[in-house]
Amino acid sequence: MDRFDVIIVGTGPAGLGAAFELLKKKPSLRILLLDKLQVSSGGLRNDCKMNFTWPIGFPFECWDEALGNFYLKRVEAFLQPHIMEKRNIDIYAKRAEKIGVKLLDVRQSHLGTDGGLELIKALTARLADLGAEISLGEEMLSVEQSSKTVTTDKRTLHYGSLIVAPGRGGFAFLQRLMEKLGIDYHDNVVDIGIRIETREEHYPIVRDYYDPKFLFPKKTRTFCTNSRSAHVVQERYGDQKTGHWYSVNGHAWSEQRAANGLVNFAILKTVTLTQPLASGQEYAQMLGRLAVLLGGGRPIMQRIGDFRLGKRSFADSFTGDLYDFHPTLQTCTPGDISLCIPAKTMRAIWNALKLLDTVVPGVMHPSTIMYYPEIKLYANRPAFIDKYFQVMPGIYLAGDGAGTSRGITAAWASGLRAADGILKSL
Repeated sequence: MDRFDVIIVGTGPAGLGAAFELLKKKPSLRILLLDKLQVSSGGLRNDCKMNFTWPIGFPFECWDEALGNFYLKRVEAFLQPHIMEKRNIDIYAKRAEKIGVKLLDVRQSHLGTDGGLELIKALTARLADLGAEISLGEEMLSVEQSSKTVTTDKRTLHYGSLIVAPGRGGFAFLQRLMEKLGIDYHDNVVDIGIRIETREEHYPIVRDYYDPKFLFPKKTRTFCTNSRSAHVVQERYGDQKTGHWYSVNGHAWSEQRAANGLVNFAILKTVTLTQPLASGQEYAQMLGRLAVLLGGGRPIMQRIGDFRLGKRSFADSFTGDLYDFHPTLQTCTPGDISLCIPAKTMRAIWNALKLLDTVVPGVMHPSTIMYYPEIKLYANRPAFIDKYFQVMPGIYLAGDGAGTSRGITAAWASGLRAADGILKSL
């Protein structure tokens, strides 16, 4: 049986951050990183936007300002990002303040999807040089805590400490693991929203501030803005048993690629389910399957001009006159998103859009496209037994899937925090 001092499940920011910190402090450690995909995965592959300002990405349930800033400085010192310049922020912030909206001033770095892939290659090569073993295409199936063994689809492994950091895509996997190990958790929070796509000239703030983060009433916010060479994608969730469904997302290439003149961003509403305590995972799956049903197996898109008129969009209404650009996710189904998005959520999003159109006039141009659904599953709330995200002796949960972060930099910070716990125990 292969034996490792530390096994890390997941090669996203949390897993990478933990591995680098462990080898920095204890170079002799034998470390294995596992990922079920054939490529190193995680947020670094998806547009690779990084935020270096508290509290962006740091859930208040797990972090306070002093602790968050302490780890954020360590993340920045390691990654050494190029911070993007911002201009005219005061103008937009004053407009927003007058109508009860807040614009956050965030220090950001953007590498793009292609730049993120290059960063992953460089980081994994550095880890290999430091002595870490990386096994891609190997899926962890189960954990036996009493014998400290991990079973994968290829072998059985012994660990001294185990970090499980699967990211948002591993939300359901992590729940199954916690249930089998008897770890208490709840997942009653979920973000539900749409992705907006429009011409850059209708959302010119991105020329001054790459990923502007607006906070609106009713727990609604903008999220993950992409521009210059931007496109919308779909991501598949679920399985054969529960049924597959899709969530949309946004990507952008680095500035090395030619611009396409389009911008996309999400508007998300946070929904907290209570009394009785319900599962955000199950609620999200229900909404996702409903959208797939009405979209004929695909997400749904609708022009704002059609939505305002109370009619669905058709394929032939996505061309000509005011509707003067083609959707970048052309496999999406033209339709009526109001048939499958909860009315309360849509009212909050529509109100946020109207407020945003006051701050940045033009975003509600008739040609603007609304894609649905965009659902974020990162709200597992495990019962940790210490401040290092340990859930039972020798087992640590980190990253977005474990609810300890919401984004690249905070995920990296959560991996550092788990690594600190392991180093303290050695």
